Formats: sequence, structure tokens, C-alpha cells
Amino acid sequence: MKLLGILAGCAILAAAASNDPVLIRNADVYPVTGAPIKGTSVLIQDGKIADIGAKIVAGKNVHVIEGKGLRVYPGMLDSGTELGLAEISAVRETVDTGELGEFMPQLRALVAVNPESEHFPVVRVNGITSVMTFPSSGGGGGGGGRFGGGERQMISGQAALIHTDGWTWEEMEINRSAAMHLIFPAIAGRGGRGGGGPAPDSVLEIFGNAAGAGTYTAARRAYEQQIAKLSEFFDDARKYQKARAANEPGFRRDLKFEAMIPVLDRKVPVAVSAGRASTIHDAIAFAEKQNIKIVILQPRELGKAAAELKAKNIPVVLGRVLALPETEDSPYDEAFTLPAEAYKAGVKFAFGTFNNEFVRNLPYQAATAVGFGLPYEEALKAVTINPAEIWGVSDKVGSVEKGKLADLMVTDGDPLEIQTQVKYLYIKGKEVPLTNKQTRLAEKYMGRQ
Repeated sequence: MKLLGILAGCAILAAAASNDPVLIRNADVYPVTGAPIKGTSVLIQDGKIADIGAKIVAGKNVHVIEGKGLRVYPGMLDSGTELGLAEISAVRETVDTGELGEFMPQLRALVAVNPESEHFPVVRVNGITSVMTFPSSGGGGGGGGRFGGGERQMISGQAALIHTDGWTWEEMEINRSAAMHLIFPAIAGRGGRGGGGPAPDSVLEIFGNAAGAGTYTAARRAYEQQIAKLSEFFDDARKYQKARAANEPGFRRDLKFEAMIPVLDRKVPVAVSAGRASTIHDAIAFAEKQNIKIVILQPRELGKAAAELKAKNIPVVLGRVLALPETEDSPYDEAFTLPAEAYKAGVKFAFGTFNNEFVRNLPYQAATAVGFGLPYEEALKAVTINPAEIWGVSDKVGSVEKGKLADLMVTDGDPLEIQTQVKYLYIKGKEVPLTNKQTRLAEKYMGRQ
């Protein structure tokens, strides 16, 4: 009993210490939403940025970090992952990214998140403090995917915006229903090389043999059938919404349609996986017909759809920049130049890696886009304030501003440069250890005698 008392006391002291105010003194602050501020201080208190200024005096119990020569940036946000839902892709028991059924809007990614995933400490080392985790990435190119074959999901569930640190998924939550994920049907894939990632490109990819012998006529028929199913589901959800509001006799609650009400009320956006310009155009038309808010996920091209996205103020989440061309005839730098194309068209965008393996490389994806025409400031915004605005949490995260959550990285240089080291990382004002399985193994073997 005495030992238990000592351990409990140590835990209380550790918790108290983690909540002590922190002053990062005399550092260069890069707010992202404004010009850099040289030689200033940032006060962290009660999990938030309490003050920013050159003359902040450290009070009692304030832990001081000398920041001369260091930089303070907002923590980065990856807008497309399966973090916490998938550990080892080859081990089915560690993958929890979806369920059987075409329409599963009631599924919440958040409740399946494993806070002990080894992926979280790996990405934190590179300054990533929050991520969007999706119940399904869209499955990749063809056949069955992770849902066990058969019918494929069109609505896979609710994506969650989470911090990359926390004891429980409740503690990690920023927004448990940040978006509803829709994998939009399309006609005629391009049979690429796998460079574009997991966003499906056609009904031939999504539904396999459902398109018959693979002819255009069969593909068109399958596409029209899927659009009809999707429209019917939305129509049924609206009928349910009206019946619920009118409290009609005999009304019975349905979890699927309950989950759709925030979407129909335009409170929750629909994140639409759509690879080609023609698919994006169709998705926009569908969204207008249904009067819903959408965000386009992982487009492989923009083309004529760019002007439409700009005109209708629809943001996009771009996939990996460090990717192979989509087809043999595609330019070698197709993925590299897409961010610059979106910027020049005036389309608001963020970056997503859409594969847990590459989340740690988020800053280098943005950096590569800079080398192919994207202004540096826009690249930095695309991993900080832009995703915060797209997912409706810019009042909480995304920039270094007084009153926001203290999700901060303190670096010894430009965070988009591969040689830069993150010296300190704060999530909700708590300093997070910059260790993971990789650093532990490096320490173990480097110290071997």
C-alpha cells in the first residue's frame, strides 16, 4: 500500500509539472499568419498561448527555455492519414479502417484510434502535432481493398481531427466529426502506376468485376447505378430528417441517417475522394444538388476543375508530392507541380500524405512543391493554417497567436529543410518527448560496446 501511495504521489507531481507555465525566451517566432517576429518570447499557460512579446517576465514556477538561435512555429497538420487506425498493413488484426457496407456514415474513426500506436511518436519528431485520420483511405487501385472484398464503401464514416499525443482517444480529440468521407464514383480509370496514392479513379477500380467485361458501356452503366444509389441514400436521409423534425407518429431512429443530419445541415463537410478533373466536376455538381459542403481529397489533376473549385470556394487536400507520374504519358513532375497549379488558380489547399508510412515526411512534401514553383510561405501555410481553416479549427490551432492551443514546435532552423531538428514539441501546452522506437534503437546500437 505504501508503494502504491508513493507511485500515486509521483504521478500527481509529474502531472502538476507538466501543467506548469513555460516561457520560451528570446526566440524567433514565425506565426504563419503574419511576419516573423525576431527575438521575442512566448508564454504557455493552461495549455494555451498566454502571451507573445519581447518583455514578458518569467513569474514564479515558470519553466524558462532559452530560445536564442531557435525558432517557434505552429505544429504541423497532416490532412490525410489513417494514424491510430492502422499499425502494420500486413497484419489484419492491427488494421481497423473500415467495415462492410456501402453506406456507413455512423462509423467514427475516433473511437477506434489506438493512442499507443508507434506511428504517433515517429511523426511527432518531425513537428506534426495533429492529423486528420480517415475511416478509409479509399482503398488504392482496385480489388477488395481492406474491407474484405465484395461491395465497396461509398460513405465510409466520419473522419476525426486528433492530436498526435494523448493517453486516450478522448484526450487526443480536436473534432470527432471533422468530415464525412465519400468515395465518389467515376468513369474510366487511367490505369496508372500507383503514383497517385489511394484515391480511386473509376468504377472499374472501385467495384472490380461489377463493371462487366470492362467496356466503357459497362463502366458507364455501373457509374450511373452508383450515382443513383448515392442520390437515393441522400434523399432518404432528407426524408428521415424531415420526419424527425416533425416528430411523426411511429418515427424510429436510424443511426445511419442520424449521422447524416449534420452533413445535410452543412455543419459537417463531406470529404470527397476524387482523382480526375471530370470526377471533381461531377462531385461539385452532386454537392450543389444536395446542398452540402465538400472538400476534395487527393486530386491527381485539376485541369478545368481548378476554375470551378476557385469560383465555388471549394478547398482541396493534395496527396503526396513525392510520387510517381500517374501514367506512362504523364509528365515526370506531374505530382510535384500540382500544388503550384492549385496556388496559381487561387484554390485553397492543404497537404495529406494518405499513407502512414509517409506522414513523417509531410514537411518534405511541402518543400518539394517549393522547388517546383510553389511560394515558400504558401507551402508552410499548407501544413499549418490552411488545414486548420479547411477543417474549421483555425480558432484553436494552425498559427502562433495569443489564445490558441499551444501546439508548437521549437526548431533550430527551417522546418521544411531535412537537416533541421525539432528541439522541443508542445501539444496543448505539454512538452512531448521526442523519442520513438527508431531513436531508441539508434541509441541502443550506437552505444553498443
